[in-house]
Amino acid sequence: MRAAVLGGGSWGTALAYLLARKGYRVNLWVRRKEEAEELNRCRENLRYLPGVCLPEKVVATASLEDSLQGVEVVICAVPSHAFREVLRAAWPVFPSGAYVINGAKGLELETRLRLSQVFATEAGEEALERYVALSGPSHAEEVAREQPTAVVVASHRWEAAEWAQELLMCSFFRVYTNPDLVGVELGGALKNIIALGTGICEGIGFGDNAKAALMTRGLTEIARLGVRLGANPLTFTGLAGVGDLIVTCTSRHSRNRRAGWEIGKGKSLQETLAAVGMVVEGVRTTKVAYTLAQELKVKMPITVETYRVLFEGLSPLEAARNLMLRARTREIEEIGYC
Repeated sequence: MRAAVLGGGSWGTALAYLLARKGYRVNLWVRRKEEAEELNRCRENLRYLPGVCLPEKVVATASLEDSLQGVEVVICAVPSHAFREVLRAAWPVFPSGAYVINGAKGLELETRLRLSQVFATEAGEEALERYVALSGPSHAEEVAREQPTAVVVASHRWEAAEWAQELLMCSFFRVYTNPDLVGVELGGALKNIIALGTGICEGIGFGDNAKAALMTRGLTEIARLGVRLGANPLTFTGLAGVGDLIVTCTSRHSRNRRAGWEIGKGKSLQETLAAVGMVVEGVRTTKVAYTLAQELKVKMPITVETYRVLFEGLSPLEAARNLMLRARTREIEEIGYC
């Protein structure tokens, strides 16, 4: 089997490594010719995934058309804000009948659409029969070093999810299926907001109590919005929900957590993004979720305060005070999403 991976960042490189280790030939598409030449020469992604030797079955190319020739599956690993642009460029030369596995986690800023909805607007509703979302706690740095990882794939069509499961599953990468495409996509996107908040807590100097509270109440917010948009609440107790939330809020590999830490230390958003040097998906997702919460009248206090810190100049300490002094409420009623 031949596969294409679109996106030469850490996640795309890790997925290309995984497929090559399973014996598949992988075309890894990157934007710049110089980057492709360096990958093929050094057999290592020096910028995004240093120290990982790429198998010979991975061939990098800067030609989108060449990367798609003769492949049976296309894995998208570009940032969510670039997904529509890359898909629009790729679709005219897309291999007929190929499956699409999307590893990006985010919401489109301008339209507030989930990425499967973006895919449907560009490729057509019928193409969703071959679309699969990949999510769960899966830092590229650990996947590419064959550390045990468990993820979930979701699709409107059960057979497509099971096909992706068979494709990706191996001794160090366990794959579960879930029919709840809405919940899996939203869980993967919205947890980045809570990771920003957790990082802010750490930057301020708050302890474990505060971080645990933020993560727990953050999961409630994620599920509350998810259910309002049609997701199954049980999805948020799984890998795309609490699993991804834990790893993104606690790991040293998490860009969103690091960005929050920088903001908690007093840096501006612009200074923070420059310091991180890679895409911080939670920034755009916070904007989208804030807008959706206002429109749908869904209570998301952590998201609201995070938005105000990022975009309205509210101090992190004042945001924390606002959350702590909210009106009294009952935990059990909120967990029921009534």
